[in-house]
Amino acid sequence: MKFTWGRRLAAAVMVMAAGAVITGAFAQAKKTKVAFVYVGPIGDHGWSYQHHQGLLQVQKELGDKVETTHIENVSEGPDAERVVDQLVQAGHEIIFTTSFGFMNPTLKVAERNPKIKFEHVSGFKRADNMATSNIRYYEGRYVAGIMAGKLSKSNTIGYIASFPIPEVVMGINAAYLGAKSVNPNVKFKVIWVSSWFDPGKEADAAKALADQGADVLFQHTDSPAPMKFAEERGILAVGQASNMAAFGPNAQITALVNNWGPYYVSRVKAAMDGTWKTGDVWGGLNSGMLNIAAYGKKVPADVAALADAARDKIAKGEFHPFTGPLKKQDGSEFLKAGEKIADKDLSGMNFYVEGIDGALPK
Repeated sequence: MKFTWGRRLAAAVMVMAAGAVITGAFAQAKKTKVAFVYVGPIGDHGWSYQHHQGLLQVQKELGDKVETTHIENVSEGPDAERVVDQLVQAGHEIIFTTSFGFMNPTLKVAERNPKIKFEHVSGFKRADNMATSNIRYYEGRYVAGIMAGKLSKSNTIGYIASFPIPEVVMGINAAYLGAKSVNPNVKFKVIWVSSWFDPGKEADAAKALADQGADVLFQHTDSPAPMKFAEERGILAVGQASNMAAFGPNAQITALVNNWGPYYVSRVKAAMDGTWKTGDVWGGLNSGMLNIAAYGKKVPADVAALADAARDKIAKGEFHPFTGPLKKQDGSEFLKAGEKIADKDLSGMNFYVEGIDGALPK
């Protein structure tokens, strides 16, 4: 059959339309699939909530170039390995696992899947396809410790702790050293709840500490329950991971706010453009990964000035919270006068500094 110009034009249009459909489908298939694994619910208003804010920033900045998935309330251990394995099987190209106890499960899956990129938060084990990242929370806790030491009328500060891993232990020590630097009579009382997120246990621990005389509360747990209790009891508290002022408008003196978004965006971009490499990032106040929330209404100007000065010195590298002379709880020296702790020793900290009551859980 002989083609007329009209038929040729119609055929060309059909080919172009088919090509557009194929191209569109191909473009959609080329979206980078990104997954996040959380130890708690995104509604915890703390740790997992802040990681999810990072996911939302990835969505906002990268738009239809990415397809994101998140899994909440994943238990540390075998469950985590199964979840990460399933995300690999579902075609995810870069997977973020966001709790210390996910480290070994993530590494096992990474070793079986060398073409997939993995990012583990708060761990220390890496591979060619598995990077690590963390925040120097202890820097903010030292600053908040100064505020707590100045504001405590009972000279007793309570600390609700999760698990005795170095990240938590160094935070307790840093907060104590900050408080001690402005209040030589301060005492710390620590209750371990053996959970990252358990509002009931966290509230019970807050009550027990307050009943023992604590009038300022710290926490390294993820729910706003301690902040709510502090508000009801009429005492003070420091928010954890996110700004918790809404739960304690009169209680919160400040909060240590984790900012994961810029890091997550940069790592996903690197995975997309082929520049991703393994490594370790440990960002503090100078990196923007850690922020200190606006001070509460009960923080007077002189205390705010002390906190600001400490924050600025730490951010500029002019002061390190762990600078000698410092002793361990048993009285043995671990830092000489003027000596600063090395990162490798800090990341393995498994002892209280001198002056903290109680014993670390085994």
